[in-house]
Amino acid sequence: MTETLAQILLNTEKNFANKALMLVKKEGQYQPISTRDFARRVRNISSGLKSLSLKKGDKLIILSENRPEWVMVDLAAICQGAITVPIYTSLTPEQIKYIVNDSEARFLVCSNLELWEKIDRIKNELPLVEKYIMMESQPAAGVLSLEEIEKDGELFNQHHPDDFDRIALSLRPDDLATIIYTSGTTGVPKGAMLTHDNLVSNVKALRSIIPFTDKDTALSFLPLSHVLERMCTYAWIYVGATIAYAESVDTVAENLVEAKPTIMVSVPRLFDKFYSRVIDNVLSSSRLEKRIFFWALKVGKKYARKKLSQEKISSYLKAKYSLAYKLVFSKIVERTGGRVRFFVSGGAPLSKEIAEFFYALGLLIIEGYGLTETSPVIAVNTLNEFRFGTVGKILPGVEVKFAPDGEIWVRGPNVMKGYFKKEEETREAFEEGWFKTGDIGYLDKDGYLVITDRKKDIIVTAGGKNVAPQPIENTVKTSPYIANAVVVGSGRKFVSALIVPDFDKLEKYAQEQGINFTDHHDLLAKPEIYDFYMKEIDRLTPHLASYEKIKKITLLEKDFEIEAGEMTPTLKVRRKIVEEKYKPLIDQMYRE
Repeated sequence: MTETLAQILLNTEKNFANKALMLVKKEGQYQPISTRDFARRVRNISSGLKSLSLKKGDKLIILSENRPEWVMVDLAAICQGAITVPIYTSLTPEQIKYIVNDSEARFLVCSNLELWEKIDRIKNELPLVEKYIMMESQPAAGVLSLEEIEKDGELFNQHHPDDFDRIALSLRPDDLATIIYTSGTTGVPKGAMLTHDNLVSNVKALRSIIPFTDKDTALSFLPLSHVLERMCTYAWIYVGATIAYAESVDTVAENLVEAKPTIMVSVPRLFDKFYSRVIDNVLSSSRLEKRIFFWALKVGKKYARKKLSQEKISSYLKAKYSLAYKLVFSKIVERTGGRVRFFVSGGAPLSKEIAEFFYALGLLIIEGYGLTETSPVIAVNTLNEFRFGTVGKILPGVEVKFAPDGEIWVRGPNVMKGYFKKEEETREAFEEGWFKTGDIGYLDKDGYLVITDRKKDIIVTAGGKNVAPQPIENTVKTSPYIANAVVVGSGRKFVSALIVPDFDKLEKYAQEQGINFTDHHDLLAKPEIYDFYMKEIDRLTPHLASYEKIKKITLLEKDFEIEAGEMTPTLKVRRKIVEEKYKPLIDQMYRE
């Protein structure tokens, strides 16, 4: 019976002789790492870390982009009973310093010299760190190389062949496996303490309702510091599936075609960009190609609606869909590698319109819901039971209930032990054994969970109306001309929005309309551009109640930034910071 992450590794090593458990791009081509080589390296790194005095309960930092060594170091440390603490590569040195010191880490593993520069700037302010290790072969002065540690571990294992298994099998389900710091949309990051059982229970529950096997290939690009990608990595290893690593977020489109995955986990932002790219290509095509595309899309949506409602599909519609797929959809599907069985979307709400668009093309996105504190999945759509606009049914073994104000409370084996060294925050997060998610939602008549918004994000207008900003923002962002949007209006007479244009598309539109401009500032000052965006927003939001309608907008010259603290590393907007930073512009919208 598999109850710990160490047992996942040992079982996969024994039962899945995959010649390509992992694929990593080197010298222009994807190179395989077999199950045997992966497990051997984990064992060697683990024993090498032990020789450096890593022991049960020690904290080890991982600061690295996605790569096989990330997972090897993670499992190597965990199999010694240590606790891994991942850090997003996009964090600033000050943010990194906070996590390293707060977690009381003794070991810090960094992937390359570029990231080491961040550590080097704060090294003198990390009093508890005793060992610095670099994954790449030429570390900075005073830093150990992972290669040396592997060699030491290999020698140790030759003389003590049973030591690794003995320690790995001694771990208990309730042992702490990792501390993952929340990205902190509402304040200082807190370290969620997750046990082996938290993560393994989530892996096993997902496997019981979603079919994935050793025949699948998953493309990994969402940061492994993100709990969803991390848990899914354990899930892929659990069944011996292949994990192909994208080179970066910028190369995902290229890597999809090269790796030909059957599964990919993402945040909605990628799907939004994919959609915008498709629409952009269509709008720049010939009149005939446009007509063919929109005819095909109309057919695809009709076909999808009937399929979703389990209505009988006529032979005539089947024939039209087959033609639409051949002429249009197949070319788009080829850009995903042509083998995708399903995408997984998490981390933020996915627009219903985007999900329906992909499904019309023949690509299924199953949306789920969870938090770092719940390891992470609470609910998820499946391949056979899915409903767009919802995050699916509650995961087996997990329970939810709703507070009087609609807040979702959850309990189950996936719920964290608490926040590291933050007893008061831990007490505040729980009520009678239930974890309070901070999200507002409800179950529909068929048991699908619908998320309305974050409890703290709900806008209460001066007229006392409650407005959920996220669904409005998701709808607005389906416009190819809008890169980002933040809806505001708490305590105000009406709802407004900060809009970040997609400048490539906007500049093209301005040129087509004969609107002259010198730079972005000049372009956004044009009254006709403001009117264009208001019409675009009105076009997309006819379904909104009058008090939800966006009455005014401010167009911003640049997108929100992680480095400026305006967004989390998972690309969620920190509303409080954005509203404070842009307060003068927001106030301007409400001056009569």
